[in-house]
Amino acid sequence: MAHHHDQQHNDQHSHRHGHDHADLDWAEMAPLLEAQAELFAPMHAQVAAWLGTHQSEPGLIVDAGSGPGVVSCVLADAFPGARVVAADASGPLLERARERADRLGVADRFSTLEAELPGGLADLDYPVDLLWASKSLHHIGDQRAALIAFAERLAPGGTLALLEGGLPTRFLPRDIGIGRPGLQSRIDAVEDSWFSGMRAGLPGAVTEIEDWPALLTAAGLRHTGTRSFLLDLPAPLSDEARAYLVSYLGRRRESLADALDADDVATLDRLLDPDDKASLHHRPDVFVLTADTVYAAEKPA
Repeated sequence: MAHHHDQQHNDQHSHRHGHDHADLDWAEMAPLLEAQAELFAPMHAQVAAWLGTHQSEPGLIVDAGSGPGVVSCVLADAFPGARVVAADASGPLLERARERADRLGVADRFSTLEAELPGGLADLDYPVDLLWASKSLHHIGDQRAALIAFAERLAPGGTLALLEGGLPTRFLPRDIGIGRPGLQSRIDAVEDSWFSGMRAGLPGAVTEIEDWPALLTAAGLRHTGTRSFLLDLPAPLSDEARAYLVSYLGRRRESLADALDADDVATLDRLLDPDDKASLHHRPDVFVLTADTVYAAEKPA
C-alpha cells in the first residue's frame, strides 16, 4: 500500500509534521498528539487485538517513538501480562506518558526510555517480544538500517509491528460549497511534496522503495502479515473529534499555506473561523474516515 503520512507519531506518532523537521517542538504539539491518538484509540485497540494473534503473551513490549504514550497504554491494556516501555526522544512527551499510565492504573508495569531512535534502544535491558513502531520510522534517515537495529533488539520469536502507509484522512465532502471542490486532494499533493523534501533533508537520508515487507525481510525477519485498519467516525461528530479536526487543520494551514494558492488559503481560513457558519466549528457534514496499514514480522527463533 502506498505510503501516507497523514497522522504522525502514534499515533503518531501520530507526530504531525511541521515545515522544518529539525525545528519541530513535539512538547508544544503534545495536546494535538494526545487528542489524535485518543480519537484513534478504537482503531489501535483493533490493531492490538490483531497483534495478539502474532504474539500472544509478550513479556516486554516497546513502543518505539511513543510520543505521549496513548498507544503505549492501549498496548498495556491489551497485554495485561506485559511490561511496556515507551521510548521517545522527547522528555516532556514521556512525562505525559508516565502520567497517563498512572491515571490508567498500569504504572507498575510501565516505564519510559528517553532515547533517539534507533540507537537508543540498545539501552534496553532485555530483548523485546513486541516492538511497535508507528510512523516513527520515516523520521529516520536510513530506514533500512533502522529496521535492522529494531530487529536486533527482538527476542527470538519476537514481533516487529510497523505502522507506515495507509490512506489520507478525509473529513469533508469533495464539494463543501465554498472554494473550489477537491481542497483535501490538493492539500495532500502539497504535503506529499513537502514530505519528500523532509525525508531528503534528514541526516543520513537514504532513498528506499517503500516495500515494507521486502525491507523487513532484508532486516532478517519473516513477514507474517499485513492488515489495514479503518477509522470511520461518521457525521455528526463528537465535540472532541470536531475540536481535534480544527487543531489538525489549523496546523496544516500554518505549515502548508505558502505552497497553496490564495483561493485555497482563503477557504482554509473560512473553515477555521468560529464565526463562519461554513466552518468546521458548525458544519453538520464533518466526519473522520481514514485507514492505517500495519506490517508484522517475526524474528526467527
